[in-house]
Amino acid sequence: MAALLEPPPPFPLLPPNSNSTRPIPYNLKLGRPANSSNKPALLRSLHSPTTTTTTPCCAATPEQPVSESPDPVPGTALVRTRDRRRAVRLAWEKLVRWSRSWRSKAKTDVLERTNKVVVLGGGSFATAMAAHVANRKAQMEVNMLVRDVQVCQSINSNHCNRKYFPEHKLPDNVIATTDAKTALLGADYCLHAVPVQFSSSFLEGIAEHVYPGLPFISVSKGLELNTLRTMSQLIPQALNNPRQPFIALSGPSFALELMNKLPTAMVVASKDKKLANAAQQLLACNYLRISTSSDVIGVEVAGALKNVLAIAAGIVDGMNLGNNCKTALVAQGCSEIRWLATKVPYFDNWCFMSLVVALVSIFFLFVYLFCKL
Repeated sequence: MAALLEPPPPFPLLPPNSNSTRPIPYNLKLGRPANSSNKPALLRSLHSPTTTTTTPCCAATPEQPVSESPDPVPGTALVRTRDRRRAVRLAWEKLVRWSRSWRSKAKTDVLERTNKVVVLGGGSFATAMAAHVANRKAQMEVNMLVRDVQVCQSINSNHCNRKYFPEHKLPDNVIATTDAKTALLGADYCLHAVPVQFSSSFLEGIAEHVYPGLPFISVSKGLELNTLRTMSQLIPQALNNPRQPFIALSGPSFALELMNKLPTAMVVASKDKKLANAAQQLLACNYLRISTSSDVIGVEVAGALKNVLAIAAGIVDGMNLGNNCKTALVAQGCSEIRWLATKVPYFDNWCFMSLVVALVSIFFLFVYLFCKL
């Protein structure tokens, strides 16, 4: 091509359309100015963003002007970045809205699918949980399986548990019965509120009426004295079903405050995440906050050993040792309970019993030392 065969221009070389008289250093090795590109003239003319030149293709071909795109607008890259960020933000907001709508729909589905809940026990906390669940849905049938005939008649006749809550009226959809078959027939969830020390014999008596897939929500706190079994171990063994769905419900809660609908926070723990979420959606409301966890053993051990802290804190108050002493006691106790919960799966019953006794001894020794100071 003619442009490629032209000899190098004489020295000095001035740039085109330039009014400067300062010469440009000439690159003797490459045969072109030192600041010029290594590309041939034709390629420079085609790829240059700022100049518009005409290059003859051959001697017989007339010159054809090569048009180039106009100069880019300053700040175009910044505008594109802002547009991309805005698109990502809008997509994320859509995803969040969809997630919230899906979760609210799931909550509605759990309540809509639940038609019957059975509560095992007729004590104070069993009555409070039965009233709470019944208030969640008026069309839901809540059966209380009790052993005391007088408590059963009081609930069915007067809609109150005269033994524990004589001044609190229960919802109309709460029904008490002493027949296990009638209570458990067609139940969607089972709330276990029988004291731990009587749970094994109670469950063995009703095992034949329990559906193998019925989820058990245990609100009983403590360890069985002779075997030191937790409720997650006791319930499947008593029902002779190792795969019985189990959920542990625990937290700082009093039955009277729950009946009065005061703000309360609790936690549900299960190895099945979907089961824990279902229990959360069944029980949570505007005055009861329910959190979920997968640490079943930790929740059960903390719920059992917290009473040791409560006794020690009561001793501190009774001896007027002050809030500093009680705060130190609670902080140290929570730390030791957390440590013990992580070691429970690796201990046998006797070792676990020794640790519990040692923990209790440490608490009372701690209180005794503060008394001597």
